[in-house]
Amino acid sequence: MNLLKALATVSGMTLLSRILGFVRDFVIARAFGAGFATDAFFVAFRLPNLLRRMFAEGAFSQAFVPILSEYRNTRDAAATHALINHVASLLALAVFAITVLGVIGAPFLIYVSAPGFSAQADKFELTVQLTRIVFPYIWFMSLTALAAGVLNTWSKFAIPAVTPALLNLAFIGMALFAAPYFDPPVLALAWAVVLGGVLQLGAQCFALARLDMLPRPSFTLRDPGVNRILKLMVPAILGVSVSQISLVINTIFASFLPSGSVSWLYYADRLMEFPSGLLGAALGTILLPSLSKLHAQDRREEFSELLDWGLRLTLMLTLPAALALAILAVPLLSTLFLHGAFTAADVLNTRSALVAYSLGLSGLILVKVLAPAFYSRQDVRTPVRVALLTLGLTQLMNLAFVVPLKHAGLALSIGLASLVNALLLYRGLRSRGAFTPQAGWTSFSWRLCVALAVMGGVLWWSAGDTQFWLASSGKERLIRLCGIVLLGIASYFGMLYALGFRLKDFRRRAA
Repeated sequence: MNLLKALATVSGMTLLSRILGFVRDFVIARAFGAGFATDAFFVAFRLPNLLRRMFAEGAFSQAFVPILSEYRNTRDAAATHALINHVASLLALAVFAITVLGVIGAPFLIYVSAPGFSAQADKFELTVQLTRIVFPYIWFMSLTALAAGVLNTWSKFAIPAVTPALLNLAFIGMALFAAPYFDPPVLALAWAVVLGGVLQLGAQCFALARLDMLPRPSFTLRDPGVNRILKLMVPAILGVSVSQISLVINTIFASFLPSGSVSWLYYADRLMEFPSGLLGAALGTILLPSLSKLHAQDRREEFSELLDWGLRLTLMLTLPAALALAILAVPLLSTLFLHGAFTAADVLNTRSALVAYSLGLSGLILVKVLAPAFYSRQDVRTPVRVALLTLGLTQLMNLAFVVPLKHAGLALSIGLASLVNALLLYRGLRSRGAFTPQAGWTSFSWRLCVALAVMGGVLWWSAGDTQFWLASSGKERLIRLCGIVLLGIASYFGMLYALGFRLKDFRRRAA
């Protein structure tokens, strides 16, 4: 399989989901704005969403896929299916227990994660109610992550990439058609989360059945493969989830800031997640199975070459995305969200958070490429040490930035910490001899800088005055933004082509 083609497939499916995600956020912003109810929902949704990213899609996937890949390449189909059965049974039982505890302990969770809400009894009670509704989402998504790990190991990347769109469709449908039937209406968003989880798991199970790898109940703790996965997973939780833990701590800080701060950070984070999911998650998804196979076969040089390919592709695609987010913050936010209850003041407040986030976007995506290199080698200690150091640094920066910069300071802390995280992971791979940069990085870097400078100048000139974006109609903003984006893409890739970059240079076969 051509990895560039696989990346295009996964990114394309992810793009569909992200577009629906922006439609979702547009609908939510128009219907609910940024205030009391949305603050409560975003805090409630963040808790199971955090657990999903930490346990299901984060530590679990990074521990499960290398072992599953090893089984598939060195053992027969029966042994591989038995591993899937045992892991699925244990995961379903463990996450069910976590879900029950989360529903029962919702008041405590909200008091810890958003203590500022306790000063407003009605806001606190609404957040608890929403949390109890959305918490079962983690159960559905844990099993969905297991199914995605199996499908990705079999190089079936498209279905796991497109199923998140089902959650966005559930949000859109419930917000548009069901909200008037709930009291308060924001409860419709909570039930949309549950519906989205059911739909995603159903789609993945159908795909597994076609591979004849649908899990069957078979609980045991004596399977050596299960024990190896558990040993990798427990310390890996921090290693792959430091940014999510930082977001929760940021919510604690933001709960003491003016009303709307949580929502401003949420909308900025949603925009930042667009390139992060489109590029970082996609690259990590396609690289992990191949890196795991190369390590299992002791093909060290090819391992290093594949990682080098991933790093170059990451920088070539994420640096322009980060620059564009910073320059086009107001055009993007006003076009997407300046409707209904979402005001011009909300746009400007969200802009400051988005610009701060964009500074660390490349680091955030590089972590998603570098961390799988460690986990494919079944090395969990290094990412854990880096994660703990980065988490501590984030909180020190929070304390330094939150007073002068308010919510934007919280976003800046996460961005800068992501860069440090990526740098330390990179140094760790170099010091262990797992990665040696290939020739041509100097030429690659200066040509990339020239293309970025050209694109930045074009975007800055074409974006124009902030007042236009705040005062013009939605149609005018959309038409102009589309033109600017196309102009930016043409200037960047046109300059890369003029400097000698060719698509064929980035084609690579999977291991």
